Amino acid sequence: MMDAIRIDVLSVIPGFFDSPLSNGLLSIARKKGFAEVVVHNLHDYGLGRYRQVDDTPFGGGAGMVLRPEPVFACVEKLKAERHYDAVIFPTPDGRPFRQQEANRLSRLKNLIFLCGHYKALDERVRESLVTMEYSIGDVVLSGGEIPSLLMMDALLRVVPGVLGDSESALTDSFQTGILDCAYYTRPPEFRGMKVPEVLLSGHHAKIEQWRHENALERTRQRRPDLLAEDV
Repeated sequence: MMDAIRIDVLSVIPGFFDSPLSNGLLSIARKKGFAEVVVHNLHDYGLGRYRQVDDTPFGGGAGMVLRPEPVFACVEKLKAERHYDAVIFPTPDGRPFRQQEANRLSRLKNLIFLCGHYKALDERVRESLVTMEYSIGDVVLSGGEIPSLLMMDALLRVVPGVLGDSESALTDSFQTGILDCAYYTRPPEFRGMKVPEVLLSGHHAKIEQWRHENALERTRQRRPDLLAEDV
């Protein structure tokens, strides 16, 4: 079995990860030994009596900014213990996170996810420590915890052995550059809606042809931009 992927997560609300890490795919990956996920509380590296991690922005304006000292202290402590392949910062102005990025990250060994919070993260952290910045969409969230969980789920599900059926992940949407096809299961007819006859035929070549054509048509209708990218 391949070595486990080590993922360290830095957050000011570490309890946010309790349920996701104990349920679903992240829990399965950990129990099977494919992933080790360690969540660090940035308040443990905070300043002063109250473990301060944020402050007002220079130049004024609304909101608070995550200070550099706690982040540097935590990251430098981790880097003194092992080599990290990437320090990942989820941010709305990062590059779009796509399936190909998840595939690439799944082949790395040691990752740090830095969850921002408040209005912003001190730019000096991004300039000095962060090596990858990803956006999960044109939307702003209250912190980087949800995007980090999304990326961890996406990268771990393509690690061979995490899913019960490894081939399932290889046929997902975006793996081949287009959306996946429609799927049906029992019963063959439900409330007057019938499963396409070809899927009941047992003719594997015709079934694969139907699935490919159906996937292309769904992509044309729902995400024509994906087809444009292949041109």
